Amino acid sequence: MSEVRPVFYVSDGTGITAETIGHSLLTQFADTRFVSDRLAFVDTVERATEVAEKIRAAGEAHGVRPIVVNSCVDADVVNALAESGALMLDVFAPFIEPLERELGQARQRRMGQAHGLVDFDTYHRRINAMNFALTHDDGQSINYDEADLILVAVSRAGKTPTCVYLALHHGVRAANYPLTEEDLEHDRLPPRLRAHRSKLFGLTIDPVRLQQIRQERRPDSRYAKLETCRREVLAAEAMFRAERIPTLSTTHTSIEEISSKVMTTLGIHREMY
Repeated sequence: MSEVRPVFYVSDGTGITAETIGHSLLTQFADTRFVSDRLAFVDTVERATEVAEKIRAAGEAHGVRPIVVNSCVDADVVNALAESGALMLDVFAPFIEPLERELGQARQRRMGQAHGLVDFDTYHRRINAMNFALTHDDGQSINYDEADLILVAVSRAGKTPTCVYLALHHGVRAANYPLTEEDLEHDRLPPRLRAHRSKLFGLTIDPVRLQQIRQERRPDSRYAKLETCRREVLAAEAMFRAERIPTLSTTHTSIEEISSKVMTTLGIHREMY
């Protein structure tokens, strides 16, 4: 590993766009260790000047030039940030000029558009999807008629965080069903799921990893024993094979990847918000 390099995601809005793009870029440089900070709502020159001083100080503390991934649109704000002496990476710059040429119009420099409340119908769809996910978490509600999809898995295999991500980022009404010991005694789907077969997607996980997760939740319990985890995972996988339910292992897969795979497999097409 080389020196630690400070990275700042700076935005006049939430900073989500800058951080998402910046993180994707930095993962390509595995030999450098980065320490990052997201600085949101930098929308005035005064605020930008304060931020520039913080960035400059971080560079001096680490003895290297900081990196700024910037999504601010106001030129004066950007110029103030550049006084930090950091490497400035504008996330919009590579795309604006080609788009202006193609569309025959100049960009409109408006702050906070990427994650602002610009479409109330879309926003409410996300909120409703989130409420649906929470209501239908771990089989709390078994009315799946309005569900876009149902994740099926043993306990602690990643169902809940995936459902929340699908709701928040895609507006998908995702329910999840935890397979109980009684369910796993058979190689057939639980009766309440059979009418919704087309909506089902199975998640599995390496038993050793599952044991580690359960051990953190309920230390030294029967629930967390490796033998229990192995038995449940094998039974769940046998059920998925017998019922021809599409399945994905969550052991080394991110929530973003799981969500994308589930939506693609089930033919659900939603833009990312």
